Amino acid sequence: MHIAGMGTTAAMLANIPGMGRAIAPERALETVDVALKKQLADVALNAARSKGATYADVRIGRYLNQFIITREDKVQNIVNTESYGLGVRVIADGSWGFAATDKIEKDSIAKAAEQAVAIAKENSKLLTERVQLAPQKGYGEVSWKAPIEKNAFEVPIKEKVDLLLGVNAAAMKGGASFINSFMFLVNEQKYFASTDGSYIDQDIHRIWPTFFITKIDSATGKFETRNALSAPMGMGYEYLYARPQDKIKGVTTLYKGRYDMLEDATAGAAQVTEKITAKSVEPGKYDLVLDPSHLWLTIHESTGHPTELDRVLGYEANFAGTSFLTLDKWRSKKFNYGSKIVNVVADKTQVGSLGAVGYDDEGVKCGQWDVIKDGILVSYQAIRDQAHILDLPASQGCCYADNWSSVQFQRMANISLQAGKEKKSIDDIIKGVKKGIYIIGDGSFSIDQQRYNFQFGGQLYYEIKDGKIVGMLKDVAYQSNTQEFWNSFQKSLTKVTIAWEDRSLTARVNQRRAAPFHMGLLRLVSMELMLSTQDVK
Repeated sequence: MHIAGMGTTAAMLANIPGMGRAIAPERALETVDVALKKQLADVALNAARSKGATYADVRIGRYLNQFIITREDKVQNIVNTESYGLGVRVIADGSWGFAATDKIEKDSIAKAAEQAVAIAKENSKLLTERVQLAPQKGYGEVSWKAPIEKNAFEVPIKEKVDLLLGVNAAAMKGGASFINSFMFLVNEQKYFASTDGSYIDQDIHRIWPTFFITKIDSATGKFETRNALSAPMGMGYEYLYARPQDKIKGVTTLYKGRYDMLEDATAGAAQVTEKITAKSVEPGKYDLVLDPSHLWLTIHESTGHPTELDRVLGYEANFAGTSFLTLDKWRSKKFNYGSKIVNVVADKTQVGSLGAVGYDDEGVKCGQWDVIKDGILVSYQAIRDQAHILDLPASQGCCYADNWSSVQFQRMANISLQAGKEKKSIDDIIKGVKKGIYIIGDGSFSIDQQRYNFQFGGQLYYEIKDGKIVGMLKDVAYQSNTQEFWNSFQKSLTKVTIAWEDRSLTARVNQRRAAPFHMGLLRLVSMELMLSTQDVK
């Protein structure tokens, strides 16, 4: 679903099974008693065991979403949805089985658990290898809440609408031809229980304010765009209360931890006008300085996805693809993924990130681990039934389901490129570049099924000559492959936190999967650039 169709898309969501039903905004502030959730979970666990399950877990999920969609001076749609139900996953006769129900009553829950066991027993007839589940201690009754300062669902809708329309007005005043602005809110109230003895209650919040500006040149009919430099975050409404310390001043203002939407839209309108008359890049080799607002996507696609173990094992080959980072490369303990200063960490505890939770959807307490160390592939992302493949004593805690009605499986953690120790400004790193381009924001991209060959574009491009920015460019895209790219890595400076994509936030709209990242400003040496044009005949 294209971003331009979000008004219609949001209206449709309430009618899609699993996406929820429309509710009044105030309903989002209601909660379900934890004691009741424990009672219901025990019904499922007991029913599963009575039918022969050797392991069972149950997830009770209440998924709340709010979508506010505007265009220029109009509100296109406001949608509030709730999806509430229960999923049961079991092992019986050595095989997995899963069933779910949206009828939160004891008889329906017991039937769902019994159905899951029946499915597992049927699946077992096709087994070539029994499920090997890594051990996991039970935590008893515990809870985790996202450390938000202001629940975005408590903020009056009028205040949010006024903000978006104010953003639109500022962009139109600055010369934009069109602007769409949006605010997406998520609250996941998740309860997990298992026969291991865990009863885990979690309250997870996410927010994504964004906009898309278009400028049309009336003389030529050509157009340029500038999208928001915001990021989806695991935060509350405080994300929109930017403070001076949250801003990085430069050719455009960048944001870390908080976001000034009005300021960004005002700058965006001026920049999209400048892009109309900017010169096109001359194809060739350049040093690249990549801002975190751009680099998150390159990390996500070329590092995050190929280190997902289910992709490596071929489990996603029929849909999302495989990975060039095959097990033999990991077993060698010397596969050169990138230069020696490339260090990548998986981390589901990073405060404010989309992927941050206390426990994953298998009841494993979340943590962090090395994926790339000194440029060498040292690990992947694995869950309980994959841990034995990597000789791990336990899961790495990266199991996830986007809804109570979906079975949980291995999903990307926060994948973070570790920043260098030097503390330098953007200007400092640009001073060392003789011929290069500074890229800000994410744009169009493509990457092959094994996450090896790729090309990426951005939002803003600035030409660097002899250590200085000399003007804006357009139509820029760089081509490379994963090893070449990361072995061109020279410096990572100025640690900045950028969060992006978690499936629960973006899959409701455009079916993109996601994970958050942090990294420093990145310099790469001598990368191939191509001309990417938007001319419309």
